[in-house]
Amino acid sequence: MTKNGKIEPFPDADWSGWKPGRDATHRFVSVNALHVAPDGTLWVVDTGTPSFGGPPLPGGAKLVRIDPATGDVLRIYPLGPEIAQAGSYIDDIRFNGMHAYLTDAGKAALIVLDIKTGQARRVLDNDASTRARTDRPLILDGHVVESHPRQPLLVNVDPLEVSPDGKWLYFGPLEGPWSRIPTAFLDDPNVSSTDLSAAVKPWADLPPIGGSAMDTAGNLYFTNLKDNGVYRRDVSGKITKLISDSRLHWADAPCLALDGRLWLPVAQLDRLSMFHQGQFRSHQPFLLVSIDLR
Repeated sequence: MTKNGKIEPFPDADWSGWKPGRDATHRFVSVNALHVAPDGTLWVVDTGTPSFGGPPLPGGAKLVRIDPATGDVLRIYPLGPEIAQAGSYIDDIRFNGMHAYLTDAGKAALIVLDIKTGQARRVLDNDASTRARTDRPLILDGHVVESHPRQPLLVNVDPLEVSPDGKWLYFGPLEGPWSRIPTAFLDDPNVSSTDLSAAVKPWADLPPIGGSAMDTAGNLYFTNLKDNGVYRRDVSGKITKLISDSRLHWADAPCLALDGRLWLPVAQLDRLSMFHQGQFRSHQPFLLVSIDLR
């Protein structure tokens, strides 16, 4: 939104103007996450998939690094078919020095990106820690969310956070639970898949969440899909409910602002027609809300 209140495409109309048949390498196909890196640049995670759960288009799956002040595209990081595979859904991103970590909620893996070289690796591919568990169905509005009739929606590794000291990556399926692994293991391409899997340890048995954010003290803020709530998990493991409101239905992608406010877009994702045999159940208006945490 501009200073005069107008809504305009960002970074420009061409980037936001993909249509079937158009080249996807320099256009957004399906943006799933926006995240501001420690250096202030904006990173856009493009799944490259026109339909939820569909295959990524050639050149569609990518990361786009943008200067938010000017809208200049600084670099495009393609995620080729060996990284964004058939069935992949590249979900979210976090940073640690010269590495970025992403989750593949479709094919159950973490992706480690070398920011300088642009090289990416899939790790913990189909590991128990990255796979959704069938014994933890997602229940909203009193019903199990289904990807197809009588098939509960299973979302593999989705949320992730890096500890303030950069030593740990926390991650888990959307339905929980969360695990942790030393980032030093992830950053070293010479660590075997067996040793990586052995280094994963349980961290927190959290409920199904829409999204999370971690502050510089290590407090985790997350949206609880079961009760439309926002919670805080402190460094001791204590969990506190901050607010619960029916208007926060599937609040997603929390963002901690410098002024102490937590910003929450409300996605109502489970009410889309794909989860209700073609019936669209979302309620307008779609909201962007903020909560004062001070």
